[in-house]
Amino acid sequence: MNERKAVVLKDIRVRENVLMRNVYLWMVAGLAITAGVSYATAHSVTLLRFLFGNPLTSIVIFVAQIVLVMALSSKVERLSTGAATGIFIAYSALTGLTLSSVFLVYAEAVIVQAFIAAAAVFAAGAVYGAVTKKDLRGIGGYLTMGLFGLLIAMLLNLIFRSSMFDLVVSVIGVVLFTGLTAWDSQRIADMNSRFGSDMTSEELTKIGILGALDLYLDFINIFLYLVRIFGRSDN
Repeated sequence: MNERKAVVLKDIRVRENVLMRNVYLWMVAGLAITAGVSYATAHSVTLLRFLFGNPLTSIVIFVAQIVLVMALSSKVERLSTGAATGIFIAYSALTGLTLSSVFLVYAEAVIVQAFIAAAAVFAAGAVYGAVTKKDLRGIGGYLTMGLFGLLIAMLLNLIFRSSMFDLVVSVIGVVLFTGLTAWDSQRIADMNSRFGSDMTSEELTKIGILGALDLYLDFINIFLYLVRIFGRSDN
């Protein structure tokens, strides 16, 4: 077993396959935690009162989410495997709390439709990022600028409250995060390549968790924009 693990860690191509499998397993686990917590919260009067009864609670949860993402993204090399795992699970659970509001605003049929559509869109972006021979590193900056533009547009629409503008913003959001899915998929493979034949088992696990966080965030955002699109007729 140890010899096989050593071969996997030294062979970049074999290790990439193992890494991407771990990334998607962690991502699915995170989504399952988020969905479970979100559903349970939306159907619990006690949890809803705790979450929405005091505005300070939502603020604390929001700040905690930012802190956890920053800790995992910037400190992953210094974290132990257990700490990285705990942060990812905690973030998934906190996101479930905040997304419980989706169940309060939209019908469950709309949520299911949006989730299925998000899975299909995400898969298309992930597959493209994995199989394309085109170097996608150059589009990262443009996608980031697009996200800032998207944020500004959403803030403006809080003032104008245009239904059509909201639809356009939602469609652009889906496109941007699909592009980020492809970019992140290729970036994770590049991270693996940069280690060459010198990667430890712990590093493989932590990179897998970090990659899962990136793709998890892409999926969640695609899902949320699609909920807004599908939910237009449900409003």
